[in-house]
Amino acid sequence: MEITTVHPHKSELGEGPFWDGQKKAICWVDILNGHIHEYAVYTDEYKRYLTKKMVGCAAICRDQNFVLATTEGIGFLNRESGAITYADHPEKDVAGNRFNDGKCDPAGRFWVGSMALSEATGAGSVYMFENGRSSKKIGNTTISNGMAWNADHTILYFIDTPTRSVMAYDYAIENGTISKGRVVISIDVKEGFPDGMTIDSEGMLWIAHWGGWQVTRWNPETGTLLFRIKLPAAKITSCTFGGKDLRDLYVTSAKVDLTEEELKNQPLAGSLFVIRNSGYQGVPGFLYKF
Repeated sequence: MEITTVHPHKSELGEGPFWDGQKKAICWVDILNGHIHEYAVYTDEYKRYLTKKMVGCAAICRDQNFVLATTEGIGFLNRESGAITYADHPEKDVAGNRFNDGKCDPAGRFWVGSMALSEATGAGSVYMFENGRSSKKIGNTTISNGMAWNADHTILYFIDTPTRSVMAYDYAIENGTISKGRVVISIDVKEGFPDGMTIDSEGMLWIAHWGGWQVTRWNPETGTLLFRIKLPAAKITSCTFGGKDLRDLYVTSAKVDLTEEELKNQPLAGSLFVIRNSGYQGVPGFLYKF
């Protein structure tokens, strides 16, 4: 598999890639710099949105604007004007926390996790945002990360990074209720920490490994590691499918806290990578429904 970079930009903490099927663009965030990046792959057009806050994640709304979560709260970014309108902040009274990874669910609700800037154990939660309000779905998380839903929308997969595992929850699409949490994948310490995640058309999970130099593919029904793709950066943060027929695999990475020596050894750290015609196919991302 040939691994190339998508754009010259290198993020401090690249995260949360998502494919815009209408604009044929790959989007991703740089959490620490408060940027949302957009690159139209067939026209070579690049755009950067400045949130002026740490931005944990973003997703596309049905009106083609962004729903996003920053240290200022959860709200919407107008892609024409760049203006942000905040709707809710479920942790406005929690000092020292920020939002991290998040995605829209099959019903068009926005799910987002929080974490302590200090990475204190159990300081975070996962929230579901709809109709301008947030409700807590999972508590006592540490570093909320990857989320994915299975093909018949009955299971939510979720990663709390320090646990080195993938949880599965029974998921009710009609109201977003989750129950019966259980571990379906356990990851060995030598593989690095599980971070962001996506799912393919065969129901297999793709996991980015922070400190592991890789993306892996797993069968969540058996907990079996199917294969790995090695990458030229240690801090691999997330992945998603995009491009024609969703067959290109996009992978974000980070360069935050790397030493000068480490940066010399991995000059592409912080890049957005792509593996074109990966041999696998993703599924369309869900759009936020107002």
